[in-house]
Amino acid sequence: MKIYFDHEKLDVYRESIDFCAWVGDFLASISGKAAAKDQLDRASTSIPLNIAEGNGKFSSADRARFFEIARGSALECAACLDVLVARKFSSNEQIASQKEQLVKIVQMLVGLLRRFSEHADLLREEPKIYGIEHEHDYEQEHEHE
Repeated sequence: MKIYFDHEKLDVYRESIDFCAWVGDFLASISGKAAAKDQLDRASTSIPLNIAEGNGKFSSADRARFFEIARGSALECAACLDVLVARKFSSNEQIASQKEQLVKIVQMLVGLLRRFSEHADLLREEPKIYGIEHEHDYEQEHEHE
């Protein structure tokens, strides 16, 4: 890929473009109508678009805002994939490597946010504790029910 713009130099941008390409093929292979398909298409498109727009901003706060949106869209993609599996449009085996790719994208975006956002310490996307910590939080929140 010939590089024309600064955002094209970012690994996270290239990863998100690869994910977008996979989503296009994946959605074409799914027959039937599901709102999660349309949402996955929009959310996957949002990731690289917001990375590019954020990288073009001058202020750290503006950059961080777009990187936060891209991160949110990546998390939304993961949820869309879960919904498509739950509704039997796909299987966990079919989406496993793409969920791994989304983890990588989210981690890279968190890295950018730590660089540009004063609120980045609030993010809890650490690779080693991501699932464990959230499960623990969920258990604590619901143990008194």
